[in-house]
Amino acid sequence: MKQSSAFISTYTADVSGVCSALYELGGMTIMHDASGCNSTYSTHDEPRWYDMDSMIYITGLTEMEAIMGDDEKMINDIVDAANELKPKFIAIAGTPIPMMTGTDFHAIAKVIEEKTKIPSFGINTNGMHSYILGAGQAFVEIARCFTVNGLHKIKRGVNILGATPLDYSINGSIDSIKRRLTDAGFKVLSTWAMGSTLDEIKQSGAAEVNIVISSTGLPAAKELQKKFGTPYVIGVPMGKQFTVVIMEALDKAINTGKSQIAYDKRTTCESDAVIIGESIYSESLAAALELAKNMKLKVLCPLETKSNLLLRGDILAEGEDNIMAHLKDVKTVIADPIYRTIIKPDVKFISLPHEAFSGRIYRKNIPNLVNNVNTLSY
Repeated sequence: MKQSSAFISTYTADVSGVCSALYELGGMTIMHDASGCNSTYSTHDEPRWYDMDSMIYITGLTEMEAIMGDDEKMINDIVDAANELKPKFIAIAGTPIPMMTGTDFHAIAKVIEEKTKIPSFGINTNGMHSYILGAGQAFVEIARCFTVNGLHKIKRGVNILGATPLDYSINGSIDSIKRRLTDAGFKVLSTWAMGSTLDEIKQSGAAEVNIVISSTGLPAAKELQKKFGTPYVIGVPMGKQFTVVIMEALDKAINTGKSQIAYDKRTTCESDAVIIGESIYSESLAAALELAKNMKLKVLCPLETKSNLLLRGDILAEGEDNIMAHLKDVKTVIADPIYRTIIKPDVKFISLPHEAFSGRIYRKNIPNLVNNVNTLSY
């Protein structure tokens, strides 16, 4: 029951994270779930749905198929669709019912690949985790299956890892990150995975460094480091002063071959001002606000994250009760508007909508903080 919420929303599920990560890459992504559940993804989790085509499908799992385990029907349906649509790859993601029936997605993907001759992979999502895990697994599969060995390194070449609308919406933030890197003399080879094709992503091994802008990109960064020896920098170039820190970290990573956490020098303290959100974005925002406004902030991350992504004094607090316990004595909160419901009326609340939490409700109000952290209303 600790995962249940009485007052606030839940974050986008892992299966939607898979769909979001792979949306623009020309593959066919299948959610193994009951008919109709695709509308939840397209309505709440995917702002590109009405402007950009993508092959996102659902198997239409019935009660009888769930009970009897009729994988053959699902395999045949996917094979028939793939033979007609000719996707660049096939990805199959799980939901709660397949988890309970023990569906072997890796074996199913292998059978489908043998039948279609199209690269296929299964992802063991189950709907019980957040988008962080699903998108992260999807990016790892892309790194393993498609990135090319033997490329010459491009001087100051960089890949942007962890770009999905779930963290950055479609408000121009990703273009702003690209522009900041380009202005600093870097060559952006690919963006995983908004605004880049699969062919561009295949060339990722030519980069001298990678930049990880959300937790969804960290597993791919580690996979690319293992495969090509590419170091990575964790952090978002937001605000003029923190952008300088990011660029220095990128150069240091290239020169030393060692990965960096760009925000690890920010002041940590027992502040009564808290940012609630995804770890890398929130830590970067806290660092940017400290440099721009001398604000001392603590980060509260309600999502799965690696412990080293949070600084000393920051909080990993999954679950509504746990979050509420850590907000008892705060005086300022920066968070998605839905968090207002669990915050005392006398606490100063600064709205920062998060697509993965409130979906389309506040989409028009999501600021592009990469351009200017001062657009955050105080």
